[in-house]
Amino acid sequence: MKKSWLIASLLLLACVTLAAQTVAPARSVAQTLVDNDSIRILDTNSIVFGRTFSEWDAEWQQWAYSIPVANHPLFDNGDCTVGQSGKVWFLGGKFCTNTDPQCGHYKVQRSCTVPTGTYLYFPVDNGEDSALEERVVEHPDDPSFQLIGTMRQGWDPWVAGPTSDYLFIDGVRVPHLERYSVQSVVFGFTIPDDNYLKALYGLPNDFPAGYYSPAVDYGRYIMLAPLPPGKHTIQMAADWGGWGFQVTYFITVPK
Repeated sequence: MKKSWLIASLLLLACVTLAAQTVAPARSVAQTLVDNDSIRILDTNSIVFGRTFSEWDAEWQQWAYSIPVANHPLFDNGDCTVGQSGKVWFLGGKFCTNTDPQCGHYKVQRSCTVPTGTYLYFPVDNGEDSALEERVVEHPDDPSFQLIGTMRQGWDPWVAGPTSDYLFIDGVRVPHLERYSVQSVVFGFTIPDDNYLKALYGLPNDFPAGYYSPAVDYGRYIMLAPLPPGKHTIQMAADWGGWGFQVTYFITVPK
């Protein structure tokens, strides 16, 4: 399996259309942030606008896949509004190419204005795999790696294990990130010609634009309830044995 090169993260359609439904969390984990009552993280069993976390996990990946590298916010080529719509916006870590000498050692700061009443969904770290990548690059001579079960098994030890990653929201550390481990539903994705798989693998003649399936994802995902108007800071870091990233978001929520 390739190394997870996200976030947070450290990548369906660029715009996610959400039906206006009631958010119905199964239970709240707000008690983990007792130092700041304005911060509320939803439990991973929550249903948010009609979707489970496993479905939001797939939506996040579809969003990340769908954006051209030339204006991709996780490559820092576009701002946080790119591809966003509805009441849930996506944030993420730092994408980079395998030919970038700084890849895996970035410290990034981003500014983002988020509409009032917007939920934020993002991985502190995650890892995806697709039959497309297995067929083209990872294990082209072994079709068994393109099977859903095989792709999932590659992430099992990582998801179950401890993490040295961290997440601070307005200076309050979110403990026990393993509680937010999420396995996606099986999903398909659409990539443009200028897609992040070409950038990641350095293969400009592979991964043509189109729709591909299946794919799966594991990650530690946060669904952050709408922040109150004002200035906020989200700081997160993922570390895979000295390889990872640090990302700080300076969030503004208008009154």
